[in-house]
Amino acid sequence: MFEAIMANSAPGSTRLSLPVVMAFSSTALPIAAIGLVMAVYLPRFFASQIGLSLAAVGGAFTIVRLIDMVLDPLLGMAMDRTHLRMGRYRPWLMLGAPIVMAATYMLFMARPGAGEPYLVGWLLVLYLGVSILTLSQAAWGASLATDYNDRSRVYGVIQAVGVVGAVLILLLPLALGKQGEGASGVHAMGWFCIIAIPVTLALCVLITPERVAPDTDREKVTLADYWNLIRRPEMARLVFADLFLALGPGTTSALYLFFFHDARGYSGQQTGVLLVFFIAAGLLGAIFWGWLAQKIGKHRALIVSTVAYAITQSALMLIPPAAMQLAIPGMMSVGFVSSAFILLVRAMVADVADEVRLETGKERVGLLYALVTTTQKIGTAITVGISFTVLDIVGYDAAEGAVNTPQAIHGLELCYVFAPILLVFFGGGALVGWKLDAKRHAEVRRQLDERDALAAEAGLLEAVSGVDIATQPPR
Repeated sequence: MFEAIMANSAPGSTRLSLPVVMAFSSTALPIAAIGLVMAVYLPRFFASQIGLSLAAVGGAFTIVRLIDMVLDPLLGMAMDRTHLRMGRYRPWLMLGAPIVMAATYMLFMARPGAGEPYLVGWLLVLYLGVSILTLSQAAWGASLATDYNDRSRVYGVIQAVGVVGAVLILLLPLALGKQGEGASGVHAMGWFCIIAIPVTLALCVLITPERVAPDTDREKVTLADYWNLIRRPEMARLVFADLFLALGPGTTSALYLFFFHDARGYSGQQTGVLLVFFIAAGLLGAIFWGWLAQKIGKHRALIVSTVAYAITQSALMLIPPAAMQLAIPGMMSVGFVSSAFILLVRAMVADVADEVRLETGKERVGLLYALVTTTQKIGTAITVGISFTVLDIVGYDAAEGAVNTPQAIHGLELCYVFAPILLVFFGGGALVGWKLDAKRHAEVRRQLDERDALAAEAGLLEAVSGVDIATQPPR
C-alpha cells in the first residue's frame, strides 16, 4: 500500500494538490489543540484545581522543557537515518501518536493530590510524543513540497488546520456549558484530543505520498553535524529569530487567563470567547501571510509581522476593562499577526535544508527542524518558569477567588503586554539582510533536481548490473 502511495509523488511535480495537502496537514489539528491546552489551560489547571503552587507548576514546566529540548536533536538524527519502505517520516508519525494519547489521558484527567513528580513525569512523556509528531510532520513537509512558493502554501495550510484545532478545543467546553480552566472543561478537551489523533493520523499516513531524497554522502549522522548546522549563518539567524519569536507569544500564553480575568475583569466564559476569536483570526492570518510571503519573500513578510505585532499588542492596554466589543477586534488583530511566526520560520527552514543537502550531499532536514523545535521549547520553558516566578515575587496569588494587590496586578500587566513586544522585535531584527530568497532557492532546487535525477539513474543501473556504481573508481 505504502509503495503505491509513494509512487504518486512524481519527482518533477512542484505543486501539490489541495486534497493531499489537507490530508497531510490534518495531524496539525490535534497537535495544535494539545499545544494550546498545555500552554494556556494546563498550568492553571494544576495550580487552581490540582493544588500545586505557582512556583511548583512553573518549575515543573521548566524542568521538563530543559530535559525535553535535548531529545529533539537525537530524534532529528534518528529520523534522518531512517530508510524504510514505508518512508522516512511516516513511521515516526505513527510511533508518536499512541505516546501522546496515553500522556494526554494521564495529564488532562489528573485528580487533586497529584504532586509535582506526577506532573513532571507525564509532561516528559507528552512532550516526547508531541516532539515526534511535530518534528516528523515538519520534516516530511520539507520533502513533500520542494518549490519555494509551494512551501509557503503547505505550511500555511498546516497553520490553518492547527488554528481550526485550537478553535474547536476552545469551543468544546463552551458548547458543553463548562469553564475551560475548570476540571470538567480540561477533561473534555483531553477526550477531544485522544479521539482526534488516530483519525487524523490515518488520513495523513494513508493519503500523503513521501519521497525519500537520496544521500550522495553515505556517512552517518553525528553530533558534529548538529554543531555544524548551528554554525551556518543562515541557520544561526533562524534559530535566534525563532527563539525570540517563541518567547514573545509564549509569555502571553502562560499569563493569558490571569491577565484577562484578574487584570482586565473578564469572566471565565468571556476569556474563552476572546481566545476563540484570537485563534480564529490566525486562520485568516495564515492565509494572508502565506500569500504575502509569495509576493515579497518569506523573510520580509516575517519582519513586517513583527512590527505589526508590536502595534497590536500595545493597543490592548488602550482597551477599557471588561469591554468585550473592543477586546474582540483587539485580540483578533494580535492573533492575525502572530500567526506568521511559526508558519514562515518553518518554511524558511525547509529552504535552508535544500541548501545544506546541495552543499553536503546529506539529508539533514530532520536535524534542522530539531533546531527550531528546540528553540520553541526553550522559549516556552523560559516564559512559564520566569513569568510565574516573577508573579510569585510580586505577590500575585493564582488561587481561585484570591484578591490581589494593585502592585501585583501591575506586574502582571507588564509581563503580559510589554515584555513580548521587545522579545519579538529581537526576532524580526535577526532576519534583516536574509539572502536565501526565491531566486537563490530556485537555483538550489535546479541543481538538486539534476543531481537527484543522476542518482536515480545510477540506482537503476546498479539494480540491473549488480555493480555499486558509487564505489567504482573513475577511469
